[in-house]
Amino acid sequence: MARSTGIVSDMFLSFLLIFSSLASFTNAKTHHHGFIVQETKVTRLCKTHKSITVNGQFPGPTLEVNNGDSLVIKVVNKAKYNVTIHWHGVRQVRTAWADGPEFITQCPIRPGQSYTYRFTISGQEGTLWWHAHSSWLRATVYGAIVIHPKQEDSYPFPKPNRESVIMLGEWWDANPIDVIREARRTGGAPNVSDAYTINGQPGDLYNCSSKDTVIVPVSSGETNLIRVINAALNQQLFFKIANHKFTVVGADASYVKPFTTPVLMLGPGQTTDVLIKGDQTPGRYYMAARAYASAQGAPFDNTTTTAILEYKTAKGVSSKPIMPALPRFNDTNTATAFTTSFRSPGKTLVPKTIDENLFITAGLGINKCPPKAKASTCQAPNRTRFTASMNNVSFVLPSNFSLLQAHHHGIPGVFTTDFPVNPPVSFDYTGNVSRSLWQPTRGTKVYKLKYGAKVQVVLQGTSIFTAENHPIHLHGYDFYVVAEGFGNFNPKTDTSKFNLVDPPLRNTVSLPVNGWAVIRFVADNPGTWIMHCHLDVHIGWGLAMVFVVDNGVGLLETLEPPPKDLPVSRTSMAVSDESAPLFRERVADKAVRSSAAARHP
Repeated sequence: MARSTGIVSDMFLSFLLIFSSLASFTNAKTHHHGFIVQETKVTRLCKTHKSITVNGQFPGPTLEVNNGDSLVIKVVNKAKYNVTIHWHGVRQVRTAWADGPEFITQCPIRPGQSYTYRFTISGQEGTLWWHAHSSWLRATVYGAIVIHPKQEDSYPFPKPNRESVIMLGEWWDANPIDVIREARRTGGAPNVSDAYTINGQPGDLYNCSSKDTVIVPVSSGETNLIRVINAALNQQLFFKIANHKFTVVGADASYVKPFTTPVLMLGPGQTTDVLIKGDQTPGRYYMAARAYASAQGAPFDNTTTTAILEYKTAKGVSSKPIMPALPRFNDTNTATAFTTSFRSPGKTLVPKTIDENLFITAGLGINKCPPKAKASTCQAPNRTRFTASMNNVSFVLPSNFSLLQAHHHGIPGVFTTDFPVNPPVSFDYTGNVSRSLWQPTRGTKVYKLKYGAKVQVVLQGTSIFTAENHPIHLHGYDFYVVAEGFGNFNPKTDTSKFNLVDPPLRNTVSLPVNGWAVIRFVADNPGTWIMHCHLDVHIGWGLAMVFVVDNGVGLLETLEPPPKDLPVSRTSMAVSDESAPLFRERVADKAVRSSAAARHP
């Protein structure tokens, strides 16, 4: 009898688990959106520009979903430039075709064409964002992604009274595409921005901007959730609210162990969720952001953007808001104190053993001017051209096929699989580096990973030309930041600093100026995933590499087939009559093998 009761009890528990899973699945929604990429007149700093926007909005629309929901977003390109959209931080499990980086997972959406991105938010809660991933279009083509808990779940902190999104950005009093094209022509650094923005507005400290300064409401006694996103193109930013402290509760769509801080520092690509209390004398308080500029001697935009935190009882009052005291531009101590405060709230799945151990240098470089080149095309110091690299390889984007197409269909000649696991030469990475090491090689080199491999990457900054903080972003994955430090990484002593208990989960890590950071992840998402510096000037110079993760076993470990409307390049459209049958044969054979693997795991 007792045994029968136990069986019934077990069956009842199993039924409850199945019912719970089905209920969760049933509550998930599919959100449909239309993105029209178009030219829009935008007036800032007293001038009107024809800026590229989504749906005529700057910033673009905020996408609000719950964990578990799916998104179907049709992007129609009515602009004059090629474009792709990247859903920054979304895991894209088995849906790498929807990740968005140009010529990595797709060819660009050409003017007059469209592409529908389809993906599911799975196991992520908090704040992410979307942005263009073609040239410098993301200067104005970006927006927030707000991910609420599943409908039956709640935040791991008291429900806030209200929520606000704060998107930090950069504004050029020029066409950003012209700015980067001129830099590519000259080989020098591009002009710095003319303003920073909060939700698209520069704020009170700039000309012709006060009437549009963003107002963020608060009532006395409230606890509000503010989702801060650094959407700036090329600048890490400090962010502060006068007389108020932040309780940090999340970052990059993962919860963190709460901690209190008076100031935030975000690199481009990073998000931070904070709680603030309306516990000050009712009034108006500036929210302000300005540069954390770690590169000694490098020019940067030294202006300050503001919005206003306004207490409800102070609405309509004309008193000047209180300004916070922001850190010095080069305050690395404050930046480090912030980035090293993050911890996961509970037990983590950080890999304890490692299958793949990479040591990757990241930094700038210099290319010698070609012998017959005009001086006007070599305007970096000493008649050179700026470049950047990882492990001395300056990454070159393909131009005929995306890496994912080439990998999936077995198309030869698009990339090589010889990205080095270590730099080709060991040197004093953060010291006085010999000029003979300043010029990297160029190539489209990838590093292959087996499905399920446990990966450690030691990211080592260099002082070539100048050292600086690099926000390193990995597509397709969250990773654990197990340690960071200054100087050259020492495997004999620095491993003792590894946090393998509660390291934070991020998608973008701040690689310290003249320092190192160590990340770990499990390669459980098949596809081609770029890891790059999120300073757009640096990715354009080649500070990137790509992991190619193979399929595992069975359907759930296999990349989905490419969508029928996946954009293709003009070259791949114009495959010659002679080679077209061979290409189609490869594609068909690959599809048959993928289908067979899915049916017979």
